[in-house]
Amino acid sequence: MSAGEAGAGRDPGLQPERTRLAWRRTTLSAAVAAVLAVRTALHGGASATGIVLCALCCGLCLAFLRVAHLRIHALAAGTPPPAFAPRHATAAVLCAVAMAVCAAVLVVV
Repeated sequence: MSAGEAGAGRDPGLQPERTRLAWRRTTLSAAVAAVLAVRTALHGGASATGIVLCALCCGLCLAFLRVAHLRIHALAAGTPPPAFAPRHATAAVLCAVAMAVCAAVLVVV
């Protein structure tokens, strides 16, 4: 029996549900980070750099939410979810890292 045939009969149990909930928690954390970025950028007067970084952070948050929404929708479909596409995984990681960099710059500036 090949690996594909062995995986076809696998019962995922509650793993897709746990993964979907983890994506929800992560999107909530990203939204909180974006709100804190707005608060930090506007605290003590708005500078041009702060506003640009804030807008960039919010845009990255929206991009991450889009990737997460696609995965949450795939996990909620009821059928065994397809593998997470490498380009989607790369996009999620890049958005998270870029948001962290923006947050660090906002704190320093």
